[in-house]
Amino acid sequence: MVAGFADWLCHRASHIESTAGAKESLIHLVMFAEVGVPLLAAMFLDVNALVVAVMIVTFFIHEATAIWDVRYATTARTVNGAGQRRLPPLGTLLALFGTGRQTARFDLAWRSQPLPVTYIVCVMVVILLFELLPYLEEFVRGSVPMPAG
Repeated sequence: MVAGFADWLCHRASHIESTAGAKESLIHLVMFAEVGVPLLAAMFLDVNALVVAVMIVTFFIHEATAIWDVRYATTARTVNGAGQRRLPPLGTLLALFGTGRQTARFDLAWRSQPLPVTYIVCVMVVILLFELLPYLEEFVRGSVPMPAG
């Protein structure tokens, strides 16, 4: 979340609303949703091979969207090289194939031991304050017509 908020600060400092505008902000909101799917799955579902597979797939979808984002952004504004991309850890990939102590499971099930409500609320508030609201603000800022001159 720190990286996403820092990215938003960079967008704000570069006046994204007067360069790439709402289209790039919409791409950022799509990326937010792509990260949200595996996060919510990890918070509310038993993490098994299916959930790990969803995480891996959404990771690659997110990376593809990030490449699209950078390609679009560079047509409208200067983009620095601060954003680094990483592949998922090898252990996560191996767990998908059941190489650990348990057989890989591909079922959807609520967490057997739910996370504490306080934890869930805190995570959701942080996401709201430092991810969703800043990127919605960016989208609105980019959607409002700029005065001439």
